Order: sequence, then structure tokens, then C-alpha cells
Amino acid sequence: MATAQETHEYPGELNDVPGWFWPLDQVLFSWFLERQERLDTRGDLLELGAYLGKSAILLGHRLRDGEKLTVCDLFGAEPPDAANRAEAAKSYSSLTRQAFERNYLSFHDALPTIIQAPSSAVVGEVAPGSCRFVHVDASHLYEHVEGDIGAAKELLGSDGIVVLDDFRSEHTPGVAVAAWEAVLNRGLRPVCLSSQKLYGTWGDPEPVREELIAAFRGRDDIAVTVEQAAGHRLVRTRAKVKRLRPPSLPSSRHPAPVPSPSRAR
Repeated sequence: MATAQETHEYPGELNDVPGWFWPLDQVLFSWFLERQERLDTRGDLLELGAYLGKSAILLGHRLRDGEKLTVCDLFGAEPPDAANRAEAAKSYSSLTRQAFERNYLSFHDALPTIIQAPSSAVVGEVAPGSCRFVHVDASHLYEHVEGDIGAAKELLGSDGIVVLDDFRSEHTPGVAVAAWEAVLNRGLRPVCLSSQKLYGTWGDPEPVREELIAAFRGRDDIAVTVEQAAGHRLVRTRAKVKRLRPPSLPSSRHPAPVPSPSRAR
């Protein structure tokens, strides 16, 4: 069956947008961003690698006055090297900036700041220390991810959160190497892990980690376990049921019509 994107329909809700932004990570993104709002942690939001906009749409939903979301993606532009070209041709051949913008504007009044370039360009476009939340989901090649993690460290404020996608997928060993290297050798402190993403900080992880454990252990749809490894507390989260209680999600301008109840005969 054709998807909404293949038939050029507008997404009626966030989960109509294709992508690998699973419900557990939607809950986690929202929890971290809501906590920052509650503590009045100010700063911009940044996403490296946007695909068709699913996670960027949620990030845009959490912007406050004076803040901006920046999205950096090739969007079909020429990759910087042969390995990156092969990766883009295999996994992202259908990605276009037009499709991203169409999806994003289905939920928001204006587009984010878009950098259509390799993720390495972001350090020249975003001010050091200006961000409170950075989502790294661009290339899966070690050399690029290693650089993206370095950029995130430079661009985040002292208590900012970085999210590393695909840190444990079998088809992305380069991400796993770069992520755990950052934990072991570059000062990144894990806050929690989902099935797909590592959430961490270069600040003090304990306050946010303890608050997250308390909040999620009170839910009956998410399991939380804590393990120790190489001097780090690793908080693992996983969905216990197929349908999690969703966070507050942005509303589409094109919601699907609600079917009218059939008349009793």
C-alpha cells in the first residue's frame, strides 16, 4: 500500500511522516524538552540529519520565543566523499528538501533554519554553546559521526542534551564505535538509553538521570533498568506495550476527517 508521501498527501498526524522515530523516543524527546522548559533552560535546538522531518517536527513543537531550530541535511546535495555518496544512494535516495518542507509546514507556520550541506558545516553556522538539545542522526560512518559528536559538544550549553541515533543497530557499527568512544574517552555522560538512541550530556548527569528514573518508574507502559559499566550508570528504557501513552504531539493542518457514525437501522 502506498504511503502518504508516495501519493503526495499531506500528513494527517506526526506518525504519518515516514521515518524511524519510534514512540518511546517521542516520549523521551518530549520529557527532556519539557524538563528544560520547566527549569527555564534556554537555548536553541539542532538536528543533524532530518530525513523527512518526523523528529524535527516534534522539536519545532517545543520551541519557545527567542529560540530557533536548525536542521542540517544534504537533502540530495552532493555528499563530501565516496563512502558518504554510497551511503546516501543506498538509504536516502528518495530524500528531498521539498518533501521535508512539505511535511514540516503541515505542522508549523514557518520552516526551521535549514543548512543544506554536510553536517561538518554546522560549526560555522551555529554559535558555540548556543544549543540546549542536539539530535545527531546524519551519516552512519564512523569518521562523520565522530565529527558530529565533537560538533555537538562545542555547540551545546553546559547542561545540554545530545541524542545519538542508531548507537546499537547491527547495520551501523561506526555509530556504536563513535558513541562509546565518546563515553569512554571524550567526557560524554550517558543519561539513558532507548532501543535506538543514546541520550547524554557533558554536564552533570545525576540530577536529570534521577528525575527520569523516578518519572518513568511510575509508568506502566515503560520499563526502566539500571546497570553499571566502566564506571557509568546506564539507564535502559524499553516499551512494555505496543501502544505507549503518547506525549503532547504537534497537530497537523490536514487532520484526517473523523468518520461519521453509521446510522442504526
